[in-house]
Amino acid sequence: MTQPPINPALIKALEKSLCKFPRATLTHTPTPLEKLARLSDEFEGYQLYVKRDDCTGLAMGGNKARQLEFYLGDALARGCDTVLSTGAVQSNYMRMIAAATAKLGLECHIQLEQRVDNSSEDYRHSGNVLLDHLFGANLHHFPLGEDEDGADKSVAALADELTSRGKWPYIIPLGRTLEPKGALGYVVAAIELVQQIENQDLPIDLIVVGSGSGMTHAGLLAGLKLMGVTTPVLGICVRRDALQQHLRIFEHCQNLLKMLGQPGAVNADDVWVDDSALAPGYGQATTRVKQDMHLLATREGLLTDPVYSGKTFSGVMNLIRSGGAEKFRHIAVIHTGGTPAIFAYRKELIDG
Repeated sequence: MTQPPINPALIKALEKSLCKFPRATLTHTPTPLEKLARLSDEFEGYQLYVKRDDCTGLAMGGNKARQLEFYLGDALARGCDTVLSTGAVQSNYMRMIAAATAKLGLECHIQLEQRVDNSSEDYRHSGNVLLDHLFGANLHHFPLGEDEDGADKSVAALADELTSRGKWPYIIPLGRTLEPKGALGYVVAAIELVQQIENQDLPIDLIVVGSGSGMTHAGLLAGLKLMGVTTPVLGICVRRDALQQHLRIFEHCQNLLKMLGQPGAVNADDVWVDDSALAPGYGQATTRVKQDMHLLATREGLLTDPVYSGKTFSGVMNLIRSGGAEKFRHIAVIHTGGTPAIFAYRKELIDG
């Protein structure tokens, strides 16, 4: 790392703060931190690494498993027997909620929003949707894709209905919340990553993560700052433009730090987002993104999806190609998973 060694006392203090939050065990961690040797050869002068959070173990892996440990830990502590949430048709999060609730013996209701203009059979029935069914989730549908408040209200109405039938529902929010419990999972991941970087003696000078709902980005950034890590974190936008996403991440960070009893550790200037890989929008990928997915697959045997992880890696490559990474020669990317979604985009990926 391009900074003094981390003070172990800061790590212990952070771990102690995390202990007050109920947590269910769902992940296989620590996930590996690996060098992308052949991909690095494609970009002379750069050393690229990947934190394999596609290997978290639950339901084909992904970053959401870390977040769900804290949400479902809270649900169990409250005595809830039913879990609800909302996301896109091919949401990795909904798939992992379905799997986690099955593992813990909880009833599951997930609402699928029409965020992407894609009516193909693959998109509507394969990939994550197929797995939602296999895990036994109850599927509901919301006709709009960019109405976060409306989607949340719809889930709340369903929760009221379930309550009237004698259930004890727990809602996992995807919108802005005063208690972003999911972000706690990436405070834990920040500790894990720092220890791996130090153990491997890697001079990492930039950490990159996909930035969508914002829990992963905010938790990682806040966790690093609480340990005194000065390495910048770059969030690659996958749903909103840079201005909207900056505001969202900063707000999540402030609420998370209040939960941890350490407000003010993240400043607005610490939040760095890039939307160069976002177009043409959520759940849609440019030819460049698909080419970069192919590059990763053929050089490293690494699978990424066109919604999150593919755009994240393509965003890193865009930064290098444009000369925007001149100051950052050793880059670690968080692989957030998304493998099942590849099958929902079969035609787009085959046809290029």
